Amino acid sequence: MLASLVSITSLMLSTLLMMVGFGLMNYMIPVRSLAEGWSTFLISIMATGYTLGFTISCVITPKLVQRVGHVRVFGALITLLTVAILACAMVVDWRAWMVFRGLAGFAIAGSYLIIESWLNERVTNDNRGTIFSVYMVTCLVGSIGGQYLVPLGDPETTQLFILCGIIFSLALFPTALSTAQSPSPIAQANFDLPKLYRVSPIAFVGSLLAGALSGTWASLGAVYTQTIGLTTAEGATLLASVLAGGAIAQMPIGRISDRIDRRQVMIACGGVGVAACTLMALVSSMNIYVISAASFFVGTVLYPIYALNVAHANDRAEPAEYVAISSGIMVLYGLGTVAGPVMGGAVMETTGPKGLLSFLALIFGFYAAYAAWRMNRRSPDEAPKTDFQSMPIPMQVTEGVTGQPGPGPDTGR
Repeated sequence: MLASLVSITSLMLSTLLMMVGFGLMNYMIPVRSLAEGWSTFLISIMATGYTLGFTISCVITPKLVQRVGHVRVFGALITLLTVAILACAMVVDWRAWMVFRGLAGFAIAGSYLIIESWLNERVTNDNRGTIFSVYMVTCLVGSIGGQYLVPLGDPETTQLFILCGIIFSLALFPTALSTAQSPSPIAQANFDLPKLYRVSPIAFVGSLLAGALSGTWASLGAVYTQTIGLTTAEGATLLASVLAGGAIAQMPIGRISDRIDRRQVMIACGGVGVAACTLMALVSSMNIYVISAASFFVGTVLYPIYALNVAHANDRAEPAEYVAISSGIMVLYGLGTVAGPVMGGAVMETTGPKGLLSFLALIFGFYAAYAAWRMNRRSPDEAPKTDFQSMPIPMQVTEGVTGQPGPGPDTGR
């Protein structure tokens, strides 16, 4: 185990630095956008550039890695991240930022894919859980740490943008100078959406909804914190609470879903999401402790439902279909991340900042209702379940395009 951890030290250091820059960027950009006087709807439109670039990268990056290898592509993507954030400091215009955010989305998704592919080749059935837990903690610590850098500077100047660019650049060093062997080329996976719907309608619909939920919060959560009057430090705490909730709850939710009908867990998650979003909407923004606690419970179901969709689909698929199924889920999730911020932004623009919580509660409610309806349409399977796999936050969308099979009894996952 110790040898396995040592072998990924440089990769985890690069991941930590990249996630610090990622956390700083994703909080700083909305704060600066509001300072420029851009409307919530305009910010949500701009955010679709990021999610669109993210989704496209999941298709294109594997081809680039096949041509020139992991290390070179990772270096190019980190450079692209640096360019994107520094360009935002040079040209302050929402149309330009939409393009720059698209470049950042492309780069960050490709980086996630390469990191996870690299890890998948380093792990064994015995240490997979430990290695990916280290990865999850690294991502969480880095992202939260980056968010807490925003209160230390002024987003209305170029200072934080330059700092973010420096952090991204530093993320190149550990992997570029590492003597560890590069992983094998990524295998390209094809997706089959009609097959996915036939195998698991709830995973099909649920993936769209999961993407809409996470995409909307990721794009507009920081806007929400600022428009309800929180300071940047209080806003960082609220955003960190959502991430922490998602990280802590994934494994318990997964273990429960391994023992009972996963659709019952989906219904429960949807119900918790509705209740937590309603509580956040009712609590005064002046009570930062209560609102952060409520946001923690939002996080406990906001991210794990993606992994529930993957596990449910794989329960009903043949082992040879795992990669195609997971790839289809990834594409649908990506489409949800594009559509969600636009609709959520329109609701916020019309009804105010708490409209974001109403929108999220509506999606959670639909997710629970659809799972309940599917329970009446199809009885539980008699076949043994596949094992639930906890997935890192917020990079779940890369699962299925790395050429690695989804969770299943033949994989030891």
